[in-house]
Amino acid sequence: MVVLSFLDWFWIVAFLLLMVGSGILFYRLGKRSEADFFLAGRGLPWWLPASSVYATHTATDTPMWVSGVIYKHGLAGLWYTFFSAWCAISAFVSARIFRRSLAYTQAEWQTLRFGGLPSHLLRGWTAGWQVFMNMFILGWVGIAMGKICHYLFGWHPFVGLMVFSAACAVYVLAAGYWGVVMADFQQGIIAFVAILIVSFWGIAAAGGPAAIVTKLEALGQAHRLNPFAFTGWFGGDFPIAWFLTMVVIAVIGGFGMGTSIDWYAEAQRIQSARSVKDAAWCIWSGTALVLMRNAIWGAAVLGFFVLYPDLTEVKDYEMAWFRLGFDNLPAGMLGFFFAAIVAIHISTISTHLNLGAVYMTRDLYHHYLRPEADERQLVWVGRLSTLLLLLGSFVFGSIMENITEWLIFALWIMAAGVWLPNILQVVWWRFNGWAYLASWIANLVLSWLVVWVLPAFGVIPALQDYQQFWLLMVLGALVYVPVTFLTKPEDMKHLVKYYVMSRPIGWWGPVRREAEKLGLL
Repeated sequence: MVVLSFLDWFWIVAFLLLMVGSGILFYRLGKRSEADFFLAGRGLPWWLPASSVYATHTATDTPMWVSGVIYKHGLAGLWYTFFSAWCAISAFVSARIFRRSLAYTQAEWQTLRFGGLPSHLLRGWTAGWQVFMNMFILGWVGIAMGKICHYLFGWHPFVGLMVFSAACAVYVLAAGYWGVVMADFQQGIIAFVAILIVSFWGIAAAGGPAAIVTKLEALGQAHRLNPFAFTGWFGGDFPIAWFLTMVVIAVIGGFGMGTSIDWYAEAQRIQSARSVKDAAWCIWSGTALVLMRNAIWGAAVLGFFVLYPDLTEVKDYEMAWFRLGFDNLPAGMLGFFFAAIVAIHISTISTHLNLGAVYMTRDLYHHYLRPEADERQLVWVGRLSTLLLLLGSFVFGSIMENITEWLIFALWIMAAGVWLPNILQVVWWRFNGWAYLASWIANLVLSWLVVWVLPAFGVIPALQDYQQFWLLMVLGALVYVPVTFLTKPEDMKHLVKYYVMSRPIGWWGPVRREAEKLGLL
């Protein structure tokens, strides 16, 4: 347990009051309309949603995940986080296409890209899936906070999960996305300052960079300094095949929509930007900060490794970065560090509360149940949805133990069997709604079979992450490719309307020629 001084508690209380104050300050803006509650009126300059991209993806589980892979693999583990580099491509390709569509959500975009019954099935499916996924994310981020509070104060993890998520819900309920993005700007600054202080303090505690290198060599672990420490083409913990898989996921994935679990939160930031150019820059710059942050954490975790080289349990070494702070910072700084952890935590909680609520409100309630609902009703439904998501997150958080394994599994579900279909829907006119729906259904079934069920019964051997990815992609293609050619293309008038509005790239020749024939281009 850690004992906090008066100054420590001052930092914590001051920060919580600042965040709740944001909700009160922007309450009037958030309640004006559905667009304000979920997109801040689509009028934000690029740097505000950029700070939100960074803050959202700096959660309490993130340093645990990064600590886990760096402690286990050394700097080579940073490639686990490289999938986020898809944004470098997406910022100038799919982000622009999505912003031009004016869709609130990925689910709504399905009805613009596809037509007929499949589009409505997909909108309901995607919305329902995102409600589930946001509860799931809120649960694993929340229980990460619970584990930190258990380490610090001896609280039951469920108490830490509930207290700070509930405090965050206050300003999200009050101001919606206005409260989220304005608080994220403040939280991002606080978090980045704390990451620098704690990481450099931890490196100093390990003796400094030169001492860390010397100790790693003495331990026979010098390979941990090499981010390209391959263990062969296919064998070991870091094969070249795994590295190439991560590069493919990151680079080619940027041409699609939904190719990463992060896409859905990014989509909200894209639509909140005031222009297509602002949307592109917010995604690019926010992700650049994420990659810089990961590199700083990587160096700090190497320092932790030389201090504690014999940890074998994931639940112990995934706390590496937090322990560097709480074991080494002086009194007065501990409270600032914990306030920064709270900032890291609630920036992600607030995003997924509001993001899940837009799917419940815009795509389920407004589209299917009450199309005639006015703006005031939609704002209140958004608030009720926020509360339901909060309660659901408590359930999910209570059943999670190992943060790293849950996170990697979630990433693989989102990135494997539907990774290529998420690209095809953007770049190929012939790919239709039935094929995309089939790919989703097949992926959900196959991912559980390949990752959990079949290895458990000895039907197939336990596969490495990259092997799971390629196997799921091939098995999924055996389903959606035949469906594509056995069903009719989308209606040409519908495709022309979408093409003229969104200007997608890729193989859209027949649609472009039809648009030119009609004088629309």
